[in-house]
Amino acid sequence: MAGRAELTSYEFRKIRARILAESDVCIVCGHGAADAVDHVQPVSKGGAKLDPDNLAPIHGVDGCPTCGRKCNNEKGDKPLASVTRLVTSRDWYAGP
Repeated sequence: MAGRAELTSYEFRKIRARILAESDVCIVCGHGAADAVDHVQPVSKGGAKLDPDNLAPIHGVDGCPTCGRKCNNEKGDKPLASVTRLVTSRDWYAGP
């Protein structure tokens, strides 16, 4: 990943672990078991690279185990406000 070396730095991994320990609820679909963190305000749009306030849990490469969405792929480099979030009156994916 050219230009994204900060994602493998020790500092980023510490911040990532702390954020996922605090909550594993995905910022896109709202389901638990998020396994990655993403920049709320993309770095390409001026967001801070290593600011914990700009990082939040999200489902990574494997997607959400509950609804199957590829949350990080859907968000891409768009601001969170422009991503269609999962909003229902009932969580149909949770089962009976």
